[in-house]
Amino acid sequence: MVTETTPNSFKNQPDERGHFGQFGGRYVAETLMPLILDLEREYRAAQSDPAFAAQFDDLLANYVGRPSPLYYAEGLTEALRMDAPTGKGAQIWFKRDELNHTGAHKINNCVGQILLAMRMGKTRIIAETGAGQHGVATATVCARFGLPCTIFMGATDVSRQQPNVFRMKLLGAEVVPVTSGAATLKDAMNEALRHWVAHVHDTFYIIGTAAGPHPYPELVRDFQSVIGKEARAQMLSRINRLPDLLVAAIGGGSNAIGLFHPFLDDKDVDMLGIEAAGHGLDKQHAASLAGGKPGILHGNKTYLLQDDDGQIAEAHSISAGLDYPGIGPEHSWLKESGRVRYDSVTDKEALDAFQLLCRTEGIIPALEPSHAIAAVAREAVKMDKDKIILANLCGRGDKDIFTVAEALGTKI
Repeated sequence: MVTETTPNSFKNQPDERGHFGQFGGRYVAETLMPLILDLEREYRAAQSDPAFAAQFDDLLANYVGRPSPLYYAEGLTEALRMDAPTGKGAQIWFKRDELNHTGAHKINNCVGQILLAMRMGKTRIIAETGAGQHGVATATVCARFGLPCTIFMGATDVSRQQPNVFRMKLLGAEVVPVTSGAATLKDAMNEALRHWVAHVHDTFYIIGTAAGPHPYPELVRDFQSVIGKEARAQMLSRINRLPDLLVAAIGGGSNAIGLFHPFLDDKDVDMLGIEAAGHGLDKQHAASLAGGKPGILHGNKTYLLQDDDGQIAEAHSISAGLDYPGIGPEHSWLKESGRVRYDSVTDKEALDAFQLLCRTEGIIPALEPSHAIAAVAREAVKMDKDKIILANLCGRGDKDIFTVAEALGTKI
């Protein structure tokens, strides 16, 4: 797990103070600073500890079910080619992280972080969650290792993600509805941070995305990079070449950075991160890079949705996991460096893509990767048939069937 540095590599970030260019850092309450510094020291020790790497790898293989499959989506590819100009219509491949235990990529990071928590002697775990997948993954690893678990979740998300709320409770977690603000992911993270300040001595906070104070963006990225490492090796093994384009949805950005990071120095591999455009970029949305500006939230400097006075604006997405007014600092740096391109997809486009994948591949995706699928469809018809798009299918859609049914006017 040791991070290697190469001259002029995009993988060299962050610096020793946790900055990705101007972004990142650690802006936390004085009470939390000793714990954050302890976490960084423990993570550095874990990175060079073969026993830690062996336990992490064993759990990913035998508990999570990795490596996740690399899948050629022949049905979707052919369906899109029917509407493409002659000679166009790229091959579409999926990294199927929705087949992990708990149904999303979130478990990769939770396994790594709970091992760190136990190394630090912490006896209880807290987490925030939006769509509920990180909450379920946190509750899962807490059940596996016998630690009590409290999950903070916006009341709006509690209502629209009932299957995951029930799963968390079945796994033994306490779910705390948060009613402040828009009662979504931002507010859940606010409440989790407040709780952490008051319980620093025995509590470990498993942050679910590649954001927060340093070293969280780095360690979440590193734990999630198993996605891209596997995908890179699988592509070379299967077809002896790398993809031309990587696509992933972005809320905070952990599944995207997990896919992108191992490919950052592959100059012929383009990358596209997809934010949630909600009702439209001129209306309500959650596209921080498209509609925001740099600011500080949840312990790091990054692009944020904010008003002229610097107050954080409310985000909107049909997807609870993308409904966040910020983004991980590494994505902000990758945007400004030009290495990764970022675009957005509306609620309606995501719903259409959700249904398209169901019909063409027999796969019911979560609403989060449905945003990526919509962008894949948009890009594929512009690319030659011999080009390859690899998208991260980061979650399955069980949790979203009630939201989708309501949006489509169907009663379950």
